[in-house]
Amino acid sequence: MNNIYEGKVMWSHLDANMHMRHSAYADFAAQARIVVLDRLGLDLKAFQHLKIGPILFREELIYLREVGINEHLKVTVELTKSRSDASRWSIRHEVFREDGVKAAVINVDGAWLDLVKRKLTTLPTELVEQFDRLQRSEDFQEEV
Repeated sequence: MNNIYEGKVMWSHLDANMHMRHSAYADFAAQARIVVLDRLGLDLKAFQHLKIGPILFREELIYLREVGINEHLKVTVELTKSRSDASRWSIRHEVFREDGVKAAVINVDGAWLDLVKRKLTTLPTELVEQFDRLQRSEDFQEEV
């Protein structure tokens, strides 16, 4: 399964110092999650039909190297923690510059939200099976 999203740093991603702004890292990670979930068959249309969606409780960004305009980035998506029913999960993203240097690590903790009831929910069984195909990190932990 391809767990990598690739994208180019645009002018709108820059801060006053001509480096990629802090929130652009989070945007790249969010796009990577959506693209990789889509590849698993967990696309936005399926979520809209079920009236559920992903929600984040925590987002941690660790900046390692500068990123500039027109750089081509690769962003990985790996599951680091998950309950067996996939109701709660953690994902790690690593952002690599085109020269192969790791520029950032982004850790997120999330769950699924029932968009009608505005309460946490679980995925239907068939979607749990698809979510379970998400690449797991070497330090993956199954939570109870």
